[in-house]
Amino acid sequence: MSAIAVPSICLVTNRRQLSPGARTASEAIAQLESWLGEAIDAVDLIQIREGDLDGRELALLAGRIARRTRGTRTRVVVNDRADVALAAGADGVHLRADGPDVERVRALGAPDWIVGRSVHRQDEVRAHGSADYLLFGTVFPSPSKPSGTPAQGTSALAEAARSTDRPVMAIGGITPARAAACVAAGAAGVAAISLFLPEGRAPGSLGILRAVGELRAAFGLPPLL
Repeated sequence: MSAIAVPSICLVTNRRQLSPGARTASEAIAQLESWLGEAIDAVDLIQIREGDLDGRELALLAGRIARRTRGTRTRVVVNDRADVALAAGADGVHLRADGPDVERVRALGAPDWIVGRSVHRQDEVRAHGSADYLLFGTVFPSPSKPSGTPAQGTSALAEAARSTDRPVMAIGGITPARAAACVAAGAAGVAAISLFLPEGRAPGSLGILRAVGELRAAFGLPPLL
């Protein structure tokens, strides 16, 4: 049984994009937490990607979000920091493509701990088949990536999905229309940063609830109640 819902909607955090005018780190964190309230029981996965925070700040943030999601459809993973994810009581950890071995990290957590991994090439897809899910990208050009970052396209995504029995989610330049194309190519869902930001905050941003609604419609899923 998959550790994530399929098709899955994953929100990746970036408090700097969310709150560019925040005067302090505490203000940006508070705005991030307030905004994430809309995501709880709406998205399937929240990926906390705030790696510039120190371990204590990150653990406190992840712990507060994880507690708020208990009993809902939403699960929480922390990028890179398995130690922080454990201390926070998060549902798991998301590893970089060049991160530590999946099974070594999995042994640190509970039996139902989620261990996901970013992958960018077909050999990485095949090498990391023990992860609970793989996040493949960049599929489309994305404002979150440096200029010149190559887009893989849906053909590479389809090849990745065929190469493993793990759920493969697409990331990079995701819109509702592109999300439908990703699922048609074999993806188990999509992940995004900019799409979920408040309308006008970034090109194509829709806000959490509108984005979720349009993604669910693109996946052929009923609207949230």
